[in-house]
Amino acid sequence: MTDETFDYIIVGAGSAGCTLANRLSEIENATTLLLEAGGKDRYPWIHIPVGYLYCIGNPRVDWCFKTINEPRLNGRSLSYPRGKVLGGCSSINGMIYMRGQSTDYDQWRQSGCTGWGWDDVLPLFKKSEDYYKGADELHGSGGEWRVEEARLHWDILDAFQNAAEQAGFPKIDDFNRGNNEGSSYFKVNQRRGIRWNTSKAFLRPAQNRNNLKTQTHAQVRRLILENGRAVGVEFDHHGSIRTVRARREVILSAGSVGSPHILELSGIGRGDVLQKAGIDVVHENRAVGENLQDHLQLRCAFKVSNIKTLNEQANSLFGKAAIALEYLFNQSGPMSMAPSQLGMFTKSSPAYDMPNLQYHVQPLSLEKFGDSVHPFPAFTASVCNLRPDSRGSIHLTNPDYKTQPAIAPNYLSAESDRQVAIDAIRQTRQIVAQKALQPYNPQEFKPGPSYETDDDLAKAAGDIGTTIFHPVGTCRMGTDPDAVVSPALKFNGIAGLRIADASIMPTIVSGNTNSPTIMIAEKAAELIKADAA
Repeated sequence: MTDETFDYIIVGAGSAGCTLANRLSEIENATTLLLEAGGKDRYPWIHIPVGYLYCIGNPRVDWCFKTINEPRLNGRSLSYPRGKVLGGCSSINGMIYMRGQSTDYDQWRQSGCTGWGWDDVLPLFKKSEDYYKGADELHGSGGEWRVEEARLHWDILDAFQNAAEQAGFPKIDDFNRGNNEGSSYFKVNQRRGIRWNTSKAFLRPAQNRNNLKTQTHAQVRRLILENGRAVGVEFDHHGSIRTVRARREVILSAGSVGSPHILELSGIGRGDVLQKAGIDVVHENRAVGENLQDHLQLRCAFKVSNIKTLNEQANSLFGKAAIALEYLFNQSGPMSMAPSQLGMFTKSSPAYDMPNLQYHVQPLSLEKFGDSVHPFPAFTASVCNLRPDSRGSIHLTNPDYKTQPAIAPNYLSAESDRQVAIDAIRQTRQIVAQKALQPYNPQEFKPGPSYETDDDLAKAAGDIGTTIFHPVGTCRMGTDPDAVVSPALKFNGIAGLRIADASIMPTIVSGNTNSPTIMIAEKAAELIKADAA
């Protein structure tokens, strides 16, 4: 493939990259190359929904990143999963279909990102959507991205939802209509109980087009720059270093970790960071790798009695067999579960105009992700701050492209975030204390009832807080001179280079980030096609 030339080169075949590959290969008389560092999505556990348990932390399909030791998480380092396979994070994530709130996008527009308001992006969400109820003014039908109801319910989750209603948080049917306040079961990206990733949705329908080529096991080492323009990429393919060139554009869709890392490996970014890492500065942009935002979840857990949870079923050989048979014959039951089933959006205080908390409620409990469930009945009510003020960074530490960058989310560094965490734990306790849950005698064991004062709860948040896998913002979009990309997603100061993935978000959206990333790719495709025309 050395010196082979394409019109477009897309780096990263994740949620954004697969979408872009489909849309750009629609351009007549233009060729597209899609590069993916991982392999094909043939691992069986990708497609069985509960298989995320065997994908996250598995180097076959996950980069297996780690954060630095986080000061406000009491010195803990967190696992930081990112998909390394066709479909990217959509092949290993929680399958929750979520757009965020209309105000998220209106704030982008108001900050100068023209064309990114709610009314602008809603048609893009609808374009790719295949909603199980069919089309209406807010949902699309017939698109590539399948959205269905979850295929199971749990009495313990119904009881939590009833308790939340008693605490003043209403039940709603749909989280994706602009204001998601209330509780509901999540809609999921599945087709009849099987994971629906972006490789199936967008890449496979386009793979037989003569003008699209996909290359797996291709880890990009650097961009090739000539006279202030991105003209190609250099990548490692099974130990052989190859180069390819782009006539029109190179599009980085390597995600909030990968995209800034590739830029810095190419000498693009903060001069002090690059020089410290032994990289010559080719183009200074001090915002590359900065502005990292993520949703930190606080996993509050409660023992219960007189009601079924997954803990006891998963700890029984008979229970495991029943689970397997139900999925084998019906593609339903616990093996069809997304990691979280019941969701809720609330305000941590009346001072907020829109919900600033998201709950993920699960009929199980475990010490940490990847561990076995506890040997007693329990449920978990994870709650995260949707709009954190804390900002972190992702930067390379040396010139070796195989060395993971330093991921420093800087969780809970803002005093406002610590207060939201304190209020979130108290609100969770308020819900659990309602009448609907009392027949099941809920007993808090994470963080535990001994944590009462603000200082206690701030420390508890550091103990039980963990990522919910939504990093964004490290190549932020804006109109100011320090922005990494313009609202057209063009890199500021380098021609022929765009970025299209979650890294361009100026501020994080109020919910799960996978479908907004697909929307970003849809927007990028429209912009690129307009330039091509």
